[in-house]
Amino acid sequence: MKRTVLVVDDEQNMQTVMRMILEGAGHRVLVADSGESALTHVQDPNLDVVLSDLRMPGMGGEQFVIRCRRERPDVPVIIVTAHGTIRSAVKSIHDGAADYLSKPFEPEQLEIAVHNAIKLRDILRENEQLKAAASESRGSRRMVGESRAAQQMLGEIRRVAPYKTSVLITGESGTGKELVARTVHELSPRHDRPWVAINCSAIPRDLMESELFGYVKGAFTGATQNRLGRLEQAQGGTLFLDEIGDLDMSLQSKLLRVLQEREFSPVGSDQVRAVDLRFIAATNRDLKALVREGRFREDLLYRLDVYSIVVPPLRDRREDISLLAQIFLRELAAETDKKVTAFTPPALAILEAYAWPGNIRELRNTVERSLLSCSGQTIDAGDLPAAITAGAGPGGGKISLDRPGEKNLDRWLEEVERGAILEALAQCNGVQAHAARRLGISERSLWHRIKKLNIQINRVIN
Repeated sequence: MKRTVLVVDDEQNMQTVMRMILEGAGHRVLVADSGESALTHVQDPNLDVVLSDLRMPGMGGEQFVIRCRRERPDVPVIIVTAHGTIRSAVKSIHDGAADYLSKPFEPEQLEIAVHNAIKLRDILRENEQLKAAASESRGSRRMVGESRAAQQMLGEIRRVAPYKTSVLITGESGTGKELVARTVHELSPRHDRPWVAINCSAIPRDLMESELFGYVKGAFTGATQNRLGRLEQAQGGTLFLDEIGDLDMSLQSKLLRVLQEREFSPVGSDQVRAVDLRFIAATNRDLKALVREGRFREDLLYRLDVYSIVVPPLRDRREDISLLAQIFLRELAAETDKKVTAFTPPALAILEAYAWPGNIRELRNTVERSLLSCSGQTIDAGDLPAAITAGAGPGGGKISLDRPGEKNLDRWLEEVERGAILEALAQCNGVQAHAARRLGISERSLWHRIKKLNIQINRVIN
């Protein structure tokens, strides 16, 4: 693959020499005799490297570097300079140049300098792609919801996000507490700084201190080199302490000191290190009850619980179930490369009726299982796990049969399906093709369902 190199030099002989060397190395070469004319090439989307003389009439190399770095920060600039201007070349590096090459130079020196700059260019491109992908991923993983409960929670997140305030997030297991914490971080001024998460219940007690604080070489058997802890890894950003209620009491006092003094010492070291980070903690336990039982420090609770966000269970935000299910389906279908695009109304009715004791985590698992079971382009009621369908029946959710106390699951599913079809036909004035599209099923499938359920089309039209 040819790489594009821009040579900027007011000496014709130097232009010719560098062009010959670079073209001989397989590169595409652009040439300009001044900084002003070179700017027209800087916007070339295929430009990989710039070689610029330092002393030129008009816009000099130093000024050109500044302009080039401002307009194309992704393109490395190499300064080509005579021996007497090396000090100026070094200054240009401070202004953003990637390297400098002193005249006279051997062809191999020029080739190596350009090769290294191209590697730098590739790294810069890859970093930008990773940042874009991470940004898109973060945006897609932020909290969503149209229910009143979700909107109230989003309001709390927006209210506290701009500040350094410590946040305590509480809620049942599976409600998405880490996603709430991540959203706070992404909406904060620290969004481009590190996000570091640690699960206080997943790491053994004797390893937790070194995980948090790091250690120095020789601190204990096996400590053969220094290691940064999560506190230093999160420097300038956010440290998320998940399941904080499971943190050992001895570590609670050390964490309290960090929150109070904003400093710590690695294991095995007397050196005190300052930290600038935001603390967000989460738990599904009642920390006040743990305080009363003597299992959680009250002063640490006060330090963490400066601002509280309660994440509502999914049963209290039923209006969001369909939205979340569709989001999960889109993500999982892309991962599995299955061409499943939607849920049928009967399937959505069952999902909305279920109580979801496992909350959002259970919903996502249900969507994944249903996607794998589905053989068509839409997930129907029959594709849902039997436990979900049974749990959504009488007594398990908000939908009930006409006769109180009815326990026949097949009858209940028929009524849900009949109601969805009648509603779609009514909205489409009895046109089955339109109704089928609204229901997310084929026209043939709709015809079979109408026949099975003995639905009279003329009643809908009239």
